[in-house]
Amino acid sequence: MLIVLAFKQKRRSYDTGETLEVHFIDVGQGDCTFITCGGESILIDCGEEDAADGVIAYLHRLGVRRLDHVIATHPHSDHMGGMYKIMECFDVGEAIIPHLADKDVPTARYFEEFLDSCAAEGVPLTEAEVGRVITLGAAETEIVAPNSPEYDDLNDYSVSVLVRHGRDSFLLTGDAEETSEAEMVQSGRLGHVTVCKAGHHGSYSSSTQELLDVIKPEYAVISCGAGNSYGHPHASALRRIEAYTDKIYRTDECGTIVFQSGGDGVSVRTER
Repeated sequence: MLIVLAFKQKRRSYDTGETLEVHFIDVGQGDCTFITCGGESILIDCGEEDAADGVIAYLHRLGVRRLDHVIATHPHSDHMGGMYKIMECFDVGEAIIPHLADKDVPTARYFEEFLDSCAAEGVPLTEAEVGRVITLGAAETEIVAPNSPEYDDLNDYSVSVLVRHGRDSFLLTGDAEETSEAEMVQSGRLGHVTVCKAGHHGSYSSSTQELLDVIKPEYAVISCGAGNSYGHPHASALRRIEAYTDKIYRTDECGTIVFQSGGDGVSVRTER
């Protein structure tokens, strides 16, 4: 007689013992994300200049005094208009920016003030290098874009990162458009992600089908301002995202959005 014994497979635990927090800070029509784990932190973008004081106050309420890394994804004012104020108000370990072709280096005041504040505060300025991994406690943040030395669209220079914490992951792509998204897919660095911040505030030219087919997000976040003149998020981008998840959070509707991960699943809370 054949006896078959069935053993219940024990579920692997991915709990790291540390909490990763990803704060999608409401800065209106702009981008700002604060990431912290194990007492270390990254701030990605800060919105327009007039939003910077609110970001500073928010971080101070969290007890933040030092930012180990600051990433200015690309030199548009809705992403780094007030970054010079961040440099002046926090102890910053380094500032990371994309390499820009000479023709694309802006002469805008906010960009020049950012460079001046880095120099005045002694903050090292580092160009983003794809494949670099930044450790935050038990979490790892890998730079996955930009992958080319020059682009026709300044948005495609956006520094994009993939944050991994146990089995949870977050993809943040700034304003990367179709060209940069295709390069990320072709690089082979991406796979399924837990949370994706929709590129370029939910623009029709980002969150492409090619990218979504690879990352298959469980949650999506869209950072945009209420009643913005750009029509963000665009209906076509929403339709593409909704094919993968109905868990879509928008700063124009929810205010600041905070995800927490212990490495084995995420929880989310919103300001409103």
